[in-house]
Amino acid sequence: MKKTLLSLTVVLTIISCSNNDETLDIKQDQDLLTKKEINSKIKESLQKTGDFKWMSQDAHTIWSAVNHGENILTIGYGTSKNNYAKSEESANIKNELLALVRSFEPTSAKGETELYVNENINVLDIKVTNKETINVLLKDSRVRYIEPGGYSFLESTAQAKSDSSGSSGCGYGTATLNTSDYRTVSPGARLPWSFDAHNISQAWNYSTGSGVTVAVVDSGLSPEQKWMNQYFNDGYSSGRTVQKYGTFVDSWWAWSNNYDGVNDKCGHGTKMAAVATAPRNNDNLPVGVAYNANLVTYRAVENVVIDDYHEKRGVVEALTALANRSDVKVISMSLGSPFSIGNVSDAVKYAHSKGKMILAAGGTSTSFTTWYGVIFPASMSETVAVTGVKEGQYSKCDVCHTGSQIDFTVQMQRTNGTDNKIPVLSYYDGQANYVGGSSVATATTAGIAALVWAKNPSWSREQVLQKMKESADFYPNKHSEFGYGNIDALKAVQ
Repeated sequence: MKKTLLSLTVVLTIISCSNNDETLDIKQDQDLLTKKEINSKIKESLQKTGDFKWMSQDAHTIWSAVNHGENILTIGYGTSKNNYAKSEESANIKNELLALVRSFEPTSAKGETELYVNENINVLDIKVTNKETINVLLKDSRVRYIEPGGYSFLESTAQAKSDSSGSSGCGYGTATLNTSDYRTVSPGARLPWSFDAHNISQAWNYSTGSGVTVAVVDSGLSPEQKWMNQYFNDGYSSGRTVQKYGTFVDSWWAWSNNYDGVNDKCGHGTKMAAVATAPRNNDNLPVGVAYNANLVTYRAVENVVIDDYHEKRGVVEALTALANRSDVKVISMSLGSPFSIGNVSDAVKYAHSKGKMILAAGGTSTSFTTWYGVIFPASMSETVAVTGVKEGQYSKCDVCHTGSQIDFTVQMQRTNGTDNKIPVLSYYDGQANYVGGSSVATATTAGIAALVWAKNPSWSREQVLQKMKESADFYPNKHSEFGYGNIDALKAVQ
């Protein structure tokens, strides 16, 4: 499936929005807003507030978006605004809301309305065709939010998703690494220049991530990179496991449950997993930060922008499954959306409530669309937001987002005249490439978190996070754009 990609054109003219209050007597045949009109409202909110909430919109806007998204409405319900986790009481609310929706929907839709009900959080997806349904739900105190689950904000471009220069983050390329971008460490692994910038190799004298499981929620893991599969235990990397899962459905049809498997078809997930956990061996290839940590990967998305229905659902299913695993400590998410997504937000909160440290990318785009600021879910207080800076200076990388929600930074763009990024294992066996942006910064920080946790296995997430903060440049202060700054991994594990 070729998902539409984010338009890279900054909107210079913003269409103003009216604040018309919708009432129950709105005519059903009122003209739908176009996608262009809806997206103008989204972009205006992003420029003014840095986020967009569907619940701040009127019923006609939401109904229009539902119609542009296969008539799928996502309902977050519960006993209160913060009641996101399943309970006996919330189960009753779910059944009551399903009955309510069906009472307003056409007879022909009955029996075909319920699309998806999550097992862990108070979220359901249902088919809605009647605007009256939207009005009633907006006024119901049992409803925490409603969102057009199938609506895609992204606009078509001529770029193929394999174009790594685009917003998709995908790419299968390989590169001959510049010898100045790494140094060789025993038994024959290549240490990326950025690892020295954060004292990661020195930290290995105290911790290599052994006993900690890092989860990467992304586009999956390449079956053609054996160093992340059958040779995951090789050289100095031993006694650990790699597990692969898939929660993404590659289909235009929302009702499809044909999961796409575990294999990476984008290239991004493989590189992120490698940055965090690639083995340390004698094959002259880039090593990962926590080269003795366990790895769990999820193919939850097609590419790095969470936009279509199946990607939202895929991320939710991955996060809730990981939340219920006692062995998983760190979750790395080098993906996101320009604005909040209700069911993904609930899933992040659910995983956070289970003690997981969730690292999220602050945002990567072209230099003329970085006005977006820190993207979702890095914008959430429940995540640890990370972005990239240039080598030896606090200047954001050319494609990185910054803002007050950022917690840490990673040096990932060279200033030696090459603009080279961080060396990493490629999609294919025995190959390497460069990777940049807030994505690689996030995966790097996830690896550092694993080092700290492995050194202190009895610690809580809060204790690990506090140690990471104390080892960063700006602590005890927090920079308005770069958070606590660059982490010194050596200080973090001492």
